[in-house]
Amino acid sequence: MSLRVSDLWVGVDGRDILKGVNLEIKKGERHVLFGPNGAGKSCLVETIMGIPAYKVRKGRIVFDGRDITELPINERARLGIGLAFQNPPELMGVRLGELIRLCGGDEWNLRMAFLGEGFKDRYVNLGFSGGERKRSEIAQLFAMKPRLVLLDEIDSGVDVDSLEAIGRALDDFLSGRSSLIITHQGHILNYLTVDFAHVLIDGRIVRSGEPKEILTEIRRRGFDGIKRA
Repeated sequence: MSLRVSDLWVGVDGRDILKGVNLEIKKGERHVLFGPNGAGKSCLVETIMGIPAYKVRKGRIVFDGRDITELPINERARLGIGLAFQNPPELMGVRLGELIRLCGGDEWNLRMAFLGEGFKDRYVNLGFSGGERKRSEIAQLFAMKPRLVLLDEIDSGVDVDSLEAIGRALDDFLSGRSSLIITHQGHILNYLTVDFAHVLIDGRIVRSGEPKEILTEIRRRGFDGIKRA
């Protein structure tokens, strides 16, 4: 199983967000994507997932040898692609325990244990803190057991204790799965290992390499420094 993104151009409301992105993730590989706000990081993972707002103008997305560029989101989910959103929505009237039961069936008890018993009767994300929202989103993703895991800013707005719990749980869950992890500051990497890193700026991947080297360069030079280089 692999993901291959080739010369991907994506627009919203007539404006190009992604401008010729190329990316390949092989079976079991973990990739991390850095970039400043507005660079197109969320656009990339949501386009891979098939969110309708993003229009592919050029290029291809191939998953497990199949061209999925035109497939609807439900078909991509059936193929084994899962996305944890940066800002998960609130679902009034939908209890989290029932949603996880629908997502995972026999995985219900295991995933609720990750959240804690008090969550099962709460409406999805309603009144949740930042850390609780991320735990909720991750528990749903765990229950679905996707083969390709897309994580959008999973460390954004999360306290230290929640981040450690999420990171360690993810490190275990991602074993054997392919993944693309978006992070702005790289805090999640304190708790999980990744194989490759990329920097996306102005809709283009401008740098790829070893994760620790890339993160050190970002912290030393900033995204503006990398862009100038």
